[in-house]
Amino acid sequence: MAERTEPALLIDDLHAGTEGSDILKGVSLAVAPGEVHALMGPNGSGKSTLAKTLLASPSYVVTSGRILLKGEDITALSTEERSQRGLFLGFQHPEEFPGVTLINFLRQAISARKGIDYSVLEVRLALMDWMGRLGIDQSFMSRYLNDGFSGGEKKRTEILQLALMEPDVAVLDETDSGLDIDALRIVAGGINEVRKERADMGVLLITHYQRILGYLTPDVVHIFVDGRIVESGGMELAERLEREGYEAFREAGVS
Repeated sequence: MAERTEPALLIDDLHAGTEGSDILKGVSLAVAPGEVHALMGPNGSGKSTLAKTLLASPSYVVTSGRILLKGEDITALSTEERSQRGLFLGFQHPEEFPGVTLINFLRQAISARKGIDYSVLEVRLALMDWMGRLGIDQSFMSRYLNDGFSGGEKKRTEILQLALMEPDVAVLDETDSGLDIDALRIVAGGINEVRKERADMGVLLITHYQRILGYLTPDVVHIFVDGRIVESGGMELAERLEREGYEAFREAGVS
């Protein structure tokens, strides 16, 4: 009998929302180490609420259910504690931090993640290596984090953070948002480059559209409507979505 692999990320009947209003209505999924799961849903379905709830945003309250990271219940943990344990969130709209250079931000983040006080030189060397692999200009390391960056530059910088933070699970919230086809190809290629190095990293990719799936092939596709997963399957599900739209899944509930 094959040994059972513990999920890298387990979401168990998760209900969450704002005061007096459930937005997530019983979300359950399990991402095994090394798997890519695509969560696809229309605007207003609760996809970003799920992403923010996974990283403990104070805007949303979990009313029932659990979130487990490598078997540990992290439902009650803070954003910082979840990050230190190996959960990474790529934001739909990365924030700008004027006055904070990329290298100083990463030095603090990596030191907190790994519990070691890394020197500027150590982080610089790691950055130089990954910037070369991801095709990012080395001048970025001394620029203020996301300050004045284009949408594509912000997303590529997030992939750089993903590479150096070495998480166990990456939740990527609409990483393809606002990217043209060239930028999308570069960003998806960067994610795949990190996955070569981190073969056991689980990925939960949250998106509207099928286009990124041409570059980052998922093991499982979930259709997310009205705060719940209504159907799960393989790439054929994304192809059906492209043909029929979300309305077919909304009307069918569970097909």
